[in-house]
Amino acid sequence: MICLFGNQKGGVGKSTLTVLSGNYLSLAKDWPVTIIDMDYQQSISQKYEKAKVLENDEPYEVLPANLESFSVLSPILTKNKKDAILIDLPGKLDDDGLIPVFKCADLVICPFTYDEFTFESTVLFAVVLKKVNPKVDVVFIPNRIKANVKFEIMSEVNEQLSRFGRLTTAIPDRIDFQRISTFHTPLSLDAVINPVFEEIFADRLWKK
Repeated sequence: MICLFGNQKGGVGKSTLTVLSGNYLSLAKDWPVTIIDMDYQQSISQKYEKAKVLENDEPYEVLPANLESFSVLSPILTKNKKDAILIDLPGKLDDDGLIPVFKCADLVICPFTYDEFTFESTVLFAVVLKKVNPKVDVVFIPNRIKANVKFEIMSEVNEQLSRFGRLTTAIPDRIDFQRISTFHTPLSLDAVINPVFEEIFADRLWKK
């Protein structure tokens, strides 16, 4: 399974959810995982190298990469269909290097927040993605949602995004997300994120 984490808009928690998914699939579900870090900031790769100094055996491998190197990586990544390959995409759409990455995807996870600018970027990302790969399974995650805040455009956003894929339960904004690593997810987050990952991955875990 090749799963992309993407949105044209930065700051929506794309890299964080990539790591959380890697931890969930490898540590909780014993699924072989490789993370490909294509984001410009390479934050996952940095977390991984830092954690390797402090921990013992890493639960999965993190490979820093870019769009240009995907053609070299692709044959290796697609060799074993039973592995979970998680790719953290750069936050842009104006690069033809995204086309082969979009085409190979089995699943795309797109985190977003309920503000107008993020909504427009999310829709544009979904439109381009579906033009390149019409059959791909797209999952939208309302992420970093603040408690007791009323979002006036929520129903409109949900209706529009449901045309391109499915929406999960919202993930609230929690300080604990700053404590995750590529070796560890704080127990306090399990009740928040595990139900969302069950929604996304349950069918695929059953088939693997």
